[in-house]
Amino acid sequence: MKPLVPGVPGRTLVMGVVNVTPDSFSDGGRWSTPEQAIAHGRELLAQGADILDVGGESTRPGALRPSPEEELARVVPVVEALAAEGAVVSIDTMRAEVARATALAGAKIINDVSGGMADEAMISTVAGLDLDFVCMHWRGFLGTGDTNASYDDVVGEVLSELVTRLDACLAGGIAPERLISDAGLGFSKTAAQNWELLRHLDRFEALGYRQLVGVSRKRFLGELLDGREPVGRDAATQAITALCAQQGIWAVRTHEVAGNADVTRVFAELGRA
Repeated sequence: MKPLVPGVPGRTLVMGVVNVTPDSFSDGGRWSTPEQAIAHGRELLAQGADILDVGGESTRPGALRPSPEEELARVVPVVEALAAEGAVVSIDTMRAEVARATALAGAKIINDVSGGMADEAMISTVAGLDLDFVCMHWRGFLGTGDTNASYDDVVGEVLSELVTRLDACLAGGIAPERLISDAGLGFSKTAAQNWELLRHLDRFEALGYRQLVGVSRKRFLGELLDGREPVGRDAATQAITALCAQQGIWAVRTHEVAGNADVTRVFAELGRA
């Protein structure tokens, strides 16, 4: 079966972030109620988002996990409303029960930052749902800093560990055309390691899976920009979107959609024969 979101020929897709959380690092809970999140999702679609990534759990360092019941209460109404309006919705979750409930509500992609490691039922659940699955490189829940960010060869080790998770997905019944790889930038990586991974996105492309890149407003960009706050990192995010668009990356995940969508459209036009 073809993937539900195959991509626009010649253009990198833009995945807009819809955080239904009170403790997001990037927006401080501005859209923490379902009503606010639904309205924000509509705004991102109007600005050019191809996919909406709805999440009810913050993955910032030190964040406390909500209960499964709280996560479901946050995200299911949002997914249901936006999917009913025709949006392609991704659910950002590490829980199989949330994946299942939101799939029934209309989600088309399961985006698991743990690559199926946080919940042993995730891979079999996704296989049974026959949905696209974003498998991210992950070394465990983040504490207060760069947890487990020890590498001798960051590119080689991240590639190897990611392939192990992708192989586990295949063994668990997820079809290869359903898989999307994500190097996990910002997760258990120092700033220098993130930049090194970005210099070698081609090695992740060579795996043969669609690739998602998520750097939006992340801390390593703030470090480059002398401590600038998250909302001041959008131009830097767009620069990386340009890099991704130039290399034909499948999609970028971003909080600010309009500028990043413009970037992908410019590169698509420049790439026309």
